[in-house]
Amino acid sequence: MTIKDRILKYVSYDTQSREDAGVVPSTEKQWALGKALEQELRSLGCVDVKLDEHCIVTGYLPANCENKNAPALGLIAHIDTAPDASGENVKPQLIENYDGGVIALGTSGLALDPANFPVLKMHVGETLVTTDGTTLLGADDKAGVAEIMQLVEYFRDHPAARHGKLCIAFTPDEEVGGGEEAFHPGAFGADFAYTLDGGEMNEIQFENFNAANAGVFITGKSIHPGSAKNIMVNASLVALEFAALLPPAETPAHTEGYEGFYHLHKMSGVTEEAELQYIIRDHDGEKFLARKQTMRDAADYLNKKYGEGTVELVLRDSYFNMCEMIEPHPELVALPQQAMRECGIAPQIIPIRGGTDGAKLSFRGLPCPNLGTGGGNYHGPFEFCSLTAMEKTVEVLVRLTALFAEQEKN
Repeated sequence: MTIKDRILKYVSYDTQSREDAGVVPSTEKQWALGKALEQELRSLGCVDVKLDEHCIVTGYLPANCENKNAPALGLIAHIDTAPDASGENVKPQLIENYDGGVIALGTSGLALDPANFPVLKMHVGETLVTTDGTTLLGADDKAGVAEIMQLVEYFRDHPAARHGKLCIAFTPDEEVGGGEEAFHPGAFGADFAYTLDGGEMNEIQFENFNAANAGVFITGKSIHPGSAKNIMVNASLVALEFAALLPPAETPAHTEGYEGFYHLHKMSGVTEEAELQYIIRDHDGEKFLARKQTMRDAADYLNKKYGEGTVELVLRDSYFNMCEMIEPHPELVALPQQAMRECGIAPQIIPIRGGTDGAKLSFRGLPCPNLGTGGGNYHGPFEFCSLTAMEKTVEVLVRLTALFAEQEKN
């Protein structure tokens, strides 16, 4: 099967996950792809293939290298797609030899325009897969799934290619932050791992945001507006006041690289009550703590102004920067750089402005940087991936596994 066949097959499965479901997987529809991948791993020669009660697919290829002390390498991708846009009835478009122009997305009226999406300029001459403008594509992260499967097929068809023990995992619910909680690194069997989860094919990422969610719940005092003086507390106006207490330029629309932010992603309110939902992000641990304190200070200020209990702030940490878990293992960054260079690719180390399953797994004993898969504009109708880049990523993975087969366990 070609990489094109695989990605077109996988995106046909609707695997959209759901927030606040309280179970893993969060949606029943993820099982269909999980079962298909289980059977495919078996057919490609993997052993100890399992589909567990949480829709996590695992298996491994036994080592065939002479080095008996080579570390076991894990490769992980997630099967779910984001709740932000529909993943049902995806109709992918194939753009051969992309000419650098505007790509109409079906008859939706939407288009991929390099003026709005400069990343397209990096893919001139390549074969792209896009949406028809009515759904997301699902390349996040079915491109990663396809690349891992293509690697396994390569080793089946090229038995002379050397590799150590290669552990494979496909997980649910990454987009809603639940799948990795059901994953057991110890049982997985890998000494180190990589997630293949989005980004350009030359990207190596071992720094991600520290992340927290913040819920701001405001209780007002409602009274007839004709007799409200010095009595009414309008919860919706207090919510606006809370938002105004945060730095206005420290939002996603004004930040990049290592710059953190406060992101207001949901708000609702009437006079009696209002609610704000934020995500807080920063790569720097001290700045992350300071951001959470800024939220507390805003709540305290408003409670002093309007009365205790007016504003309730609920902070919940989500994940932390895996950098501190990766730095003791510099080979995890050096080896993919070497593999890329040997495949004619200039590697780029960039921070993740988000998180991956690997961030949490790194803190659970499985150091796990992220490698790019060759796509972009995730979570919406402008999503695309490059088949050309995906094929090159598989080439890099072949070389990377060979390099790991030459290493020695500590």
